[in-house]
Amino acid sequence: LVAERTGVYSFSYFHLMGNVGELGTVAFWLFGAFFLAFAIKVPIFPFHTWLPDAHVEAPTAGSVILAAVLLKMGTYGFLRFALPLFPRVALHPAVQTAIVTLSLVGIIYGGLVAMVQPDFKKLIAYSSVAHLGFVMLGIWALTLQSVQGALMVMINHGISTGALFFLVGMLYERRHTRLIEAFGGIAKVVPLFAAVLTIVSLSSIGLPATNGFVGEFLVLLGAFRTYPAAAGIAAVGVIVAAMYLLPALQRVIYNPLDKPENAGLTDLSARELAVLLPLVACIVWIGVYPAPLLRRMEPSAQRFIESVRPAPGPAAAAR
Repeated sequence: LVAERTGVYSFSYFHLMGNVGELGTVAFWLFGAFFLAFAIKVPIFPFHTWLPDAHVEAPTAGSVILAAVLLKMGTYGFLRFALPLFPRVALHPAVQTAIVTLSLVGIIYGGLVAMVQPDFKKLIAYSSVAHLGFVMLGIWALTLQSVQGALMVMINHGISTGALFFLVGMLYERRHTRLIEAFGGIAKVVPLFAAVLTIVSLSSIGLPATNGFVGEFLVLLGAFRTYPAAAGIAAVGVIVAAMYLLPALQRVIYNPLDKPENAGLTDLSARELAVLLPLVACIVWIGVYPAPLLRRMEPSAQRFIESVRPAPGPAAAAR
């Protein structure tokens, strides 16, 4: 389509960026196609229905790769293609309102559905819907803080949710069940496992001094400048996260040890610690000292914003 309008046949990303605006109303249809593909991949509400089943059916390694890498291909698609190629469409008030609304619904809905899941792995899967809602909100708020926050949530979700899937997989190897009600009080017999699960769960909630707090706080801070009401609703999602993860954590490791089959569980092995400790170190490091990552992200985030929303000229700036 670009070639027909410009007479130049090229797959150059920058050539496309400079000429897609010539497509007029066709750009809306093309953006819709890009949006549908990437929205399913993220996934955002209501395109999320494949994700919980995919996580439950996948082996532990598959769930870790899906959460840490593959879901980010959808958000990367929005950052790299959908918004830079179709900025006029992306910034259309109706499009902005629709996508921000879907992001907020995903944040709240994902958390509420996670609260009633009996399967620990499915609970984590629905939490991903909520976390990726924060990413989409940060991208569409289009402020430096919100875009940096979205990038941080992408990284932190991979670390924290990947670690949660590792831990649930290790628990499944020992008991061959992922039902939350099948456990209770296991901190007494697997204290190392309980400590790591507690740290990782708190990071997924977004507790200060963990990596999860940094990204979500930046998203809320940046989104407040563009969509104050949306930022307030998204902040409720942080509370909902505590409401589904903390009770699950209590029921798995801190309740009375009342099931005899849990008394013989073995604690984390050296091999398992070798997998988990680097992730715990990243959780603490990013939570306490995120400045190096934020400095590396800032130029890219700024260029992304400028590609979607060019800076005003001198006359506009003066006004």
